[in-house]
Order: sequence, then C-alpha cells, then structure tokens
Amino acid sequence: MQEWMEQHNRLQARRQFLKTSGMGLGATALASLLPQNSKAQSAPHLKPRAKQVIFLFMAGAPSQIDLFDYKPQLNKLFKEPLPPSVSMGQRVTAMTKGKEQLIAPSKFKFRQKGEGGNWMCELFPHLSEVADDLCIINSMHTNAINHDPAKTFICTGSEIPGKASMGAWLSYGLGSMNRDLPDFIVLTSAYWTGGTRNVQALYSRLWGSGFLPSKYQGAAFQTSGDPVLFLSNPNGVDSDVRRRMLDTLGQMNRKHFEEIGDPEIQTTIAQQEMAFRMQASVPELTDISAEPQHVIDSYGSEVHKSGSFARNCLLARRMIERGVRFVQVFHRGWDHHSILPKQLTGQCFDVDQPSAALLKDLKQHGLLEDTIVVFAGEFGRTVYCQGTLKHDDYGRDHHPRCFSAWMAGGGIKGGITYGETDDFSYNVAHNPVAVRDLHATMLHQLGIDHKKLTFPFQGLDQRLTGVEPSHIIKEVLV
Repeated sequence: MQEWMEQHNRLQARRQFLKTSGMGLGATALASLLPQNSKAQSAPHLKPRAKQVIFLFMAGAPSQIDLFDYKPQLNKLFKEPLPPSVSMGQRVTAMTKGKEQLIAPSKFKFRQKGEGGNWMCELFPHLSEVADDLCIINSMHTNAINHDPAKTFICTGSEIPGKASMGAWLSYGLGSMNRDLPDFIVLTSAYWTGGTRNVQALYSRLWGSGFLPSKYQGAAFQTSGDPVLFLSNPNGVDSDVRRRMLDTLGQMNRKHFEEIGDPEIQTTIAQQEMAFRMQASVPELTDISAEPQHVIDSYGSEVHKSGSFARNCLLARRMIERGVRFVQVFHRGWDHHSILPKQLTGQCFDVDQPSAALLKDLKQHGLLEDTIVVFAGEFGRTVYCQGTLKHDDYGRDHHPRCFSAWMAGGGIKGGITYGETDDFSYNVAHNPVAVRDLHATMLHQLGIDHKKLTFPFQGLDQRLTGVEPSHIIKEVLV
C-alpha cells in the first residue's frame, strides 16, 4: 500500500508541473468555459403523485392490432389491398416497398374486460384480470421507422445516440431514494418461450447518462453469474482488505479532485463506495427464497429461470420496495416479420402472467399508488401482411404511425382506453400521443415540469422532451 502511495505522489508531482505550465493554463481556461453545475436538480417542481417507475420495454415492437387495438370489421377485408386513401403514400420499409399490401386481420379473439370494458386479446388472460388498473393508449405514434433509432428515441428522447436516458434524467432530477443500490437499474430477459428470431441487440446507450455525469447511468444486471460484474471479491481479498483499498483510493482521488476539479473524480469515488455497499445489498436483493411461495407462484413457472421476464418482474418489485428510482425491464423478440401467430403467442406467454403479477404484487405491498408502470415497444406493426398468409407463415412490417402502450399506478386512471386509430389501425384518428407526450406525462406525475428539467450541453439547455412541443396527457390522470 505504501508503494502505491509513493507511485501516486510521483505521478501527482508530474501532473502538478503540467498543470502550472502553459498546457495547464490552457486547461484551466477551457474549464472556465464548460458548465460547472452538474448537481442533481433534487427539488420537485410540482406535487408528485408518484415516486418511482418500472418501464417494461417490449423491444422489437408488439403488434397493436393483434393485442390491444380491436378492429373486427377488418375480417370482411381479408386479403384486400390497403386503400391508397388510408396509406396516403406514407413511407414504408425496404421490406415492403414495391410489394402488394394485403390486409391481414388479427387471428386472435378479443373480449371486453373489467368494469371499464377495455378490449383485451385472448393472449392476455392474466393481464385481463387487472384490466381496471390499465390505461391503454391506442394512439401512440413516433417518427423512426427502423428499430435502432426508434428504441433510442423512446429510451432517450432523441433518435441521435448520445443523449441521456429516461432513468438517468430521473436520477439527476430527483436524487436518490436509497443508499445501498443504484437509482437506475436495467434488467434484460435472457429466455424467450416464443423463440429468438429477429432479436435486435440492446446497446448500453439506451440506459446511458449521455451528457449527464456518469453516476446517473443505469446499472445493467447480468443474467448469469454475479448480478453485477466483479461483485464478488477475488481470491485472497476479503471485505477488510477491500475496505482498506477503497480508503486509499479515495484518499488519492480526493487529492486529485482538489488539484484539477474534475467532477467525474467525485463520481468515481461515489461509485466505488456504492460498489462496496452493493456487495451486501445486491445478493440480498436477488435472493427470492424468502418470498412467500404464493407470491413466487403468481409470477408463473418461468420465475425460477434466472434472467427470465418473470424473474425480472419479481426483482423489479423488490427493487421498488428498496427505493430504486427507475427500473427498466427489456424483453426482446417482438420483431415478427414472419410466423407471427406462433411467435406472438410465445411472447405473450412470457409477459402476460408476470406483468399481471407485478401489478397485483405492487398493489398488495402498497407500492402501486407511488409507482408508474409502463408497457410499450418502440413502434407498431402494419395492418397488411408480410408473407403468403399460408399456414400462419406471415408477419407484419414496422409501423411508426400508430401503436399501443399501457400505463398503470402512480395517479394514472385505470380501466380506460385513450386515443383511437382509423378503421385499419394505420393512422391516429383521435387524441394522438407522441413519445415525448408520454415522457412529459411520466415526469409530471413524478413532480417534474419537463420544460424545467434541463442540463446545459452544446449550447442548449437539453431536455428529455427536446425542443419540439410536448404536452401532458391530462385525460389519463386521476
């Protein structure tokens, strides 16, 4: 340890020389031009109705016309071309361009569920049981027609990579609710009953901090081994040794910060201390053996598989219970360009029971009223088919013009359907909801004015909702 300190001091002497030389003066001048206020904006602007968020992200884009947007009149138009008066020359992907657009009505049955009468697909028998907790939005729309920019947009408020993610903004804007766990945790499903066809990659920028200090980025839990990389001490290193190492590193880092004032050094110190505390808090968090058997059973048989959507939903409730501000659960495999009926059935099996169990579990623990739960993909699917329509071997193309999402808890009205599409589930007909409107509404419920949550970067006060007009969906609020 003494040798490390001596090496550090020698390095610091060299850095001090450079700092006081012409190069150091230039760095000082540059620092004076950069934004100095990197503190979290911890005071809510409004009276909050919620404190935390669970975002269930269905990566790949579920088909709204097969799950939530009931269009029984399309049965009469099976295999008919989509009228030009409906498509209006709107852009399509390269997979559809130049091909005939034949209408394919949903093969699945729908029923009205709950006192509110929400239309629910037969593939959601468990979610139908909590229909009165759901606010189904059928008039979502977005700009991007390809997966990567669309996912980046809904996760960060911009199609351009490098912006701060939803969870990072909340961590920055509201501060921490706990001491021993990250404010923002990301879980990804590693098991898909429906198969693994057309599974796009998930990039860390979807939960990154972008221009915000890195301490606000999401902590991605692993699906196997240690939930967090290097959580366990290596052989020969016990907790006492680790503590002494951190104390020494902290001493060196604080001295370094006093000399150059880089806020990322403080982030490093905080993250190292958090990592030390997580060695105790994370194993307890991820151990579900103490949960009552009836609770474990409520999430379905897949809950016993590490990395499954069911296990991640249970972990999400445990994280909310322990004060994690934002939990994002990614479930991939929804990109159904072919054999949609089979693939969609498998995907819904994965998410139906766990999603319903999550809402019931949160309510039983008195957490749903303070937690917003969101279920959404990056865009929707077309009413016209891809494939031959034989032997269920068909699919649907990307469709940004309309898609469905649902919200629950946190002061959101339950048992209602908001927004409406045209007769073909192709264009929004009433009450359009842009992705930025969804963001603005989430922030509002958390006590944040989306116009005031800003961070200076590249000459602009950056916002999650950007500079384009955004509005709060007041009709869906209690």
